[in-house]
Amino acid sequence: MLKDLVEFIAKSLVDDPGSVRTEEIEDERGSIIKLYVAKEDMGHVIGRNGRTAMAMRSVLSVASTKTNRQTLLKIME
Repeated sequence: MLKDLVEFIAKSLVDDPGSVRTEEIEDERGSIIKLYVAKEDMGHVIGRNGRTAMAMRSVLSVASTKTNRQTLLKIME
């Protein structure tokens, strides 16, 4: 569910939505969502001074409170 949310947001930000993919790794404390985008689209996902990435992490944090688990977002190339 949260993985799909991150993927949806990222696809709406980038120029090449076909290159966006997500991977979720779960452990006992929570989960890590790895977001893969094309190198040319890194600037769109991170944003100026990291504001877009911070906003995505904030949305993810609020959405993950319903599951009582910590969810981290890592943006990969």
